[in-house]
Amino acid sequence: MNKFDYIITGAGASGLMLAFRMANDSYFDDKSILIIDKQKKAANDRTWSFWEQGKGEWDTIVEQTWNKIFFGSTNHSETITISPYTYKTIRSADFYKSLWSVIDTKPHIQFVEDSVLSIDEIGNEVIVKTSQNNYKGQQVFNSVILNSSYKEQTKYPLIQQHFVGWLIKTEQPTFDDDVATFMDFTVPQNGNTRFMYVLPTDNKTALIEYTLFSKDLLDHSEYENEIKAYLADKGITEYEIIEKEKGAIPMTSYNFYKHNSANVLHIGTAGGWTKASTGYTFRNTTKKSKSLVEFIKHSNDLSTFNKRNKFWFYDLILLDVLAKDNGFGSKLFSSLFKNVKVTTIFKFLDEDTRFSEDLKIILGMPKWKFFKAFVARLFNL
Repeated sequence: MNKFDYIITGAGASGLMLAFRMANDSYFDDKSILIIDKQKKAANDRTWSFWEQGKGEWDTIVEQTWNKIFFGSTNHSETITISPYTYKTIRSADFYKSLWSVIDTKPHIQFVEDSVLSIDEIGNEVIVKTSQNNYKGQQVFNSVILNSSYKEQTKYPLIQQHFVGWLIKTEQPTFDDDVATFMDFTVPQNGNTRFMYVLPTDNKTALIEYTLFSKDLLDHSEYENEIKAYLADKGITEYEIIEKEKGAIPMTSYNFYKHNSANVLHIGTAGGWTKASTGYTFRNTTKKSKSLVEFIKHSNDLSTFNKRNKFWFYDLILLDVLAKDNGFGSKLFSSLFKNVKVTTIFKFLDEDTRFSEDLKIILGMPKWKFFKAFVARLFNL
């Protein structure tokens, strides 16, 4: 059986980012590392967006930046200057190419194209079973969702952030490429939380994404029909679809951490790294992967890496509200953007706020629904 010091299962954002950080750290130069995924991704299959102050780690592969965002709804609409933050977007193809160009130069890191079937612990070693082979590792970092417990339990609500996006190009100048549409709730809500997300890269090109926070997915045609209707409402009827993307991200405060052990750590979405209240993953993964590399160098017990904090509880309350009244999202976010500075909102979502700043967020929300959710949850933690 092939033996490795570390095995990374899944080479999406979290797995690849972890491997990239190991490749750039001399501590791991004498360690054998294996990456397993069913394919070595290279195509553009998704777009990651995030906000950041000043220069960032990924600026060399950032496709576009914006200093202004638009928030829209029937209750509140405004174009907001977000300084000192900048909103940034990265195409996954550029991300994959950049990180693999470094990882592939390291002889102590191998890649195997295979499907992971199971991860089992035997004593102090971990066996990763794939469709073609078995591999033994001292420690395993898994980003493949192998356990469906988070779907089957009822203690913590599960809402999907699901979306379909079109990258389109128009013949005539159409878009204001100085402004990213962060959330536009003016589309029909139909009892859910639904919004459009628009990222213009120039005045003729933009990613138009129809996004829902709801329990159930739609037929694919429904997403595309809503994109068509939104574009038509904006007077955009002549365009070329350059690329399409789609996805579904679980938003839940389920305790993924309980599946970790001293030698197995679940990362990325499989490890609860997705921000439960928003579905944003890239920024959180950047911070957690960096922390994880330092943690590995000083601790042998992976089960102690993740810990709950106050933001876990805040996310849980918000999800409780949306799970009970899924059509309330437009009013919820409108109240937040109307009453709270966007810089405070971004800082809160980055989990960097003090309690005094948390209080501004709490007071900016519709208080009665959140108070009822808070009281109900106190008896069910």
